[in-house]
Amino acid sequence: MKKKILVVDDEPAIVELIVFNLEKAGYEVMTAEDGLAACQKAQREVPDLIVLDIMLPGMDGLEVCRQILADTKTARIPILFLTARREEIDRIVGLEMGGDDYVTKPFSPRELVARIKAILRRSERDSERPEDDRLLAGELAINLQKHEVIVRGNMVELTAKEFDLLHYLASHPGQVFSRESLLEQLWDYNYFGDARTVDVHIRHIREKIEADPAKPEFIVTVRGVGYKFRESKRV
Repeated sequence: MKKKILVVDDEPAIVELIVFNLEKAGYEVMTAEDGLAACQKAQREVPDLIVLDIMLPGMDGLEVCRQILADTKTARIPILFLTARREEIDRIVGLEMGGDDYVTKPFSPRELVARIKAILRRSERDSERPEDDRLLAGELAINLQKHEVIVRGNMVELTAKEFDLLHYLASHPGQVFSRESLLEQLWDYNYFGDARTVDVHIRHIREKIEADPAKPEFIVTVRGVGYKFRESKRV
């Protein structure tokens, strides 16, 4: 069965370019030209991935992302942002709101398709893991199959990318990873972006799972190198 992708952009030429290349790559493509239509179509069709322009008329892409990820029916849909903005703050906000990746306009259609394939491959790998694939680390419990994180008895809501990063680090306790290696492993291609993307996600995870994010118990910074997960065990 073909994977379904929802493309949300108000520029007809951009939509036509993306649709042509995605259909050529074997995907079923739906489109929406504004935020409200995007939310309605995502709820109705539940696509496998959304390509979402940040600058939309009315409701912008960031608000669309927030609404989609807040809905339990669509919360696990990966989102790839399109943006004409080159400022770092716009990219960071999109990632912090739960976006999985971003591409800056003008973009290479080949790169866009490659990134989409990488995100979908990762989603498929996660869905094929056994139900008992769980990790415990002190008061932190991670269930990969259910995409659940429980800290000190409370459920924690993580974005898909935050969950992937936390689970990957927890699966390799004590091992130090550079930002570049995490990008290669979790973004699943030769990442063209900024290694600070990892820092953004780590900061957001710490704010959600650490009692004191300034003194992290789980994800530790190794100065000058990268990050490591302090302790975990598989059950």
